[in-house]
Amino acid sequence: MDKLAPLVADILDFIAADGCSDDQFDALALRLFAHQFAANAPYRSFCQQRGVTTRKVNTWRDIPAVPIDAFKATELRCAPPSEQERVFMTSGTTRADTRGRHFHPLLDVYDLSMIRNFAQRFMRGDARMPMGVLFPDEVAMPNSSLAHYLALAKSTFGSDDSRYFMTPQGIDLPALWQTLDAAVARGEPYALLGASYSIVHVLDALQAQGKRFQLPAGSRILDTGGYKGQSRELPLETFYASLSDLLGVPRTHCINMYGMTELSTQFYDDGNAEVPSVKSGPHWIRSRLVDPVSGQDVAPGERGILVHCDLANFNSVTTILTEDVGVARGAGFLLLGRAEGVDAKGCSLAVEEFLRATSA
Repeated sequence: MDKLAPLVADILDFIAADGCSDDQFDALALRLFAHQFAANAPYRSFCQQRGVTTRKVNTWRDIPAVPIDAFKATELRCAPPSEQERVFMTSGTTRADTRGRHFHPLLDVYDLSMIRNFAQRFMRGDARMPMGVLFPDEVAMPNSSLAHYLALAKSTFGSDDSRYFMTPQGIDLPALWQTLDAAVARGEPYALLGASYSIVHVLDALQAQGKRFQLPAGSRILDTGGYKGQSRELPLETFYASLSDLLGVPRTHCINMYGMTELSTQFYDDGNAEVPSVKSGPHWIRSRLVDPVSGQDVAPGERGILVHCDLANFNSVTTILTEDVGVARGAGFLLLGRAEGVDAKGCSLAVEEFLRATSA
């Protein structure tokens, strides 16, 4: 870790800055690529199989993107294991027999990335507010990046009376109703954060019990993660209309976070008055849309598979080929769902290419 200290310090400074130029982003992206090419053996093999070396990478767009399923196939790490290491693992909802793993020798970078971004995109200038979390804590789910993310939100931005409502038996609905009633009585804004599927259970309970809240102005809701087979699936329009109707929070304050275990940075929208909403990230992550077979950028305005280059991913790989379909909109993108058909086949071929390269 001593050898990593200067690099980590520079990444932290980069995240702490108010922004960056294209040249500054490229300079750090190329420095990270050189580090990962040297220290991450499976990634180096993958790059060499493609004929890519540090001399052939001139901008962040040239960095070979690793298919996201590679995190399930091998250990993508630069630093060796340590007692301090945290390992975040995917949920395993796609393939229960294998889970992607993301190794964090220290969480300083992840934590600053989350805090800086969350402060701007969710808190919107508020320092602290009471929060209710509809997800298990880190004791129950120590390998969940979302559990850590929500714990950070609560500890950094939640007031002293913030709490979890998830128990081994499910959501403690009576306690949640009591807390929301108290927020309404005090006229104090309240924040509800959790997995999308947990919020669906709350909506269903409100409808079943004939309950409705009108949370005070400034209240907000964050959902993330989709449904993962844990609840019924709702169309986006129905989901956000129900949130606003049953909890009294304007759709402009119903915010969706798009993130993944394999990244260290999250994307947000600016509310869901219209769906699908435009997602965007901070200055230390950039995205492009590609054809999954060729790996080339799609034409402007066309649908493609999202590739993210996350400069907070210092210990694994910065650049990841997802399985998510998107289309560019302004400074961000619309998230259109999972790859299907030809796109899904292209993503599978990318995984096969990675496996061949790393097993040779």
